[in-house]
Amino acid sequence: MSLPPMRVLAAVPADPLPDLRHPAAHRPGHGDPDWAAMRRVLVVRPDNVGDVLMTGPVFRALRAAAPRAELVLLASPAGAAAAALLPEVDDVVTASVSWQQLELVPGADPDAALVDDLAARGFDAAVVLTSFSQSPWPAAEVARRAGIPVRVGTSKEFGGGLLTHWVPAPPDEEHQVDRMLGQLAAVGVPSRGHGLAARVPDDAQVPAALAGTRYAVVAPGASCPSRRWPAERFAAVVRDLAADGLTVAVTGTAKEADLVATVAGGAGLAVTGLGLGDLAAVLAGAEVVVANNSGGVHLADAVGAPVVELFAGTETVGQYAPRTTRAEVLTVRVACAPCRQLVCPFGQECLAIAPGEVVDAARRVRAVPVG
Repeated sequence: MSLPPMRVLAAVPADPLPDLRHPAAHRPGHGDPDWAAMRRVLVVRPDNVGDVLMTGPVFRALRAAAPRAELVLLASPAGAAAAALLPEVDDVVTASVSWQQLELVPGADPDAALVDDLAARGFDAAVVLTSFSQSPWPAAEVARRAGIPVRVGTSKEFGGGLLTHWVPAPPDEEHQVDRMLGQLAAVGVPSRGHGLAARVPDDAQVPAALAGTRYAVVAPGASCPSRRWPAERFAAVVRDLAADGLTVAVTGTAKEADLVATVAGGAGLAVTGLGLGDLAAVLAGAEVVVANNSGGVHLADAVGAPVVELFAGTETVGQYAPRTTRAEVLTVRVACAPCRQLVCPFGQECLAIAPGEVVDAARRVRAVPVG
């Protein structure tokens, strides 16, 4: 019995992968804004100090692309102080925006005054910056109401025409700086480098006790308890750094005075209530900075101070790790990370790091060798 003849199918080139972006999403090169012609650009980042400091590369790129434009930051009251440290920021609009508030009065229009303010300023474009877990759409609606004609943002979700240039979201794990620069690149603004850079104000003052000394800075505070390495371990680090011959400044806000005093003990120098400019000057002169995942780490990164960061499992390290200066990030991988909890419901296993490990890391990244 003979078999039927075999049919040989000719090889056909595979079709390219389909473009799965939403049809309303922006395509690079198609209708990019005319940045060079703009006179006033708003950058929206109403978050904390560290988030604002990470916008430095965004402003640097916009300054090159829109050299005649006034670059204005829309910031929260907490983040506004950081704007003075960014050389390319020309002005700041400070507002407690509705999308950052947990409770709103029903029927009220909490952003009405902000809309009026932005409308009066006559912006040509708004660049809405967000983390992977934030939405650009509320800010885009405020910008639309204010009559801003170009509105750029990144999102996974559909939001209609609120953004005129909707950039598809990158992977969640991408570093925040790269995420923001990628958003700009998609609308015709090339990167000018991802390194952070902060300006130390000319009138910034370093405490007299640190002047002329070799010193380290230890910052035990953070925005929430889940991000704070235990005070007694910080105190042990202070003692060991002092034994290495360093003056150890323990810094914090005025509200953190008790924590700072506990960590400083008899071996450290308690320094609280510094303005952000003065803190920048202090960090810029430090041989090493030891801190939790906080704005202090981003400020140290921006002024070039070597950093040892205690990184809790509230976030993903790769999204926020310092990359401009010498740094070591210490954390313990745990199944519950990233949790984004304000208070750890367990035993902070993600920060189960011995003081000796921190001191060893500090010695490795220090600007001046021990002895």
